[in-house]
Amino acid sequence: MSIEIKIRKSEPIDRALRRMKKKLDRENIIKGVRAKRYHEKPCEKRRRKEKVQAFTAMLRRRHEG
Repeated sequence: MSIEIKIRKSEPIDRALRRMKKKLDRENIIKGVRAKRYHEKPCEKRRRKEKVQAFTAMLRRRHEG
């Protein structure tokens, strides 16, 4: 899977890099690569997912009202 960014006429390089980074973020490519860097045991995956779910639930409760 390759990401392709077309640089527009007279577009600064830093703006094109920013567009590329946003595209990588939206497609979760960087997260996937970092997650696959090391082996993670199934119990660690489950623990991490539970921790994320608890955090998002806490944020929802906090912002409900």
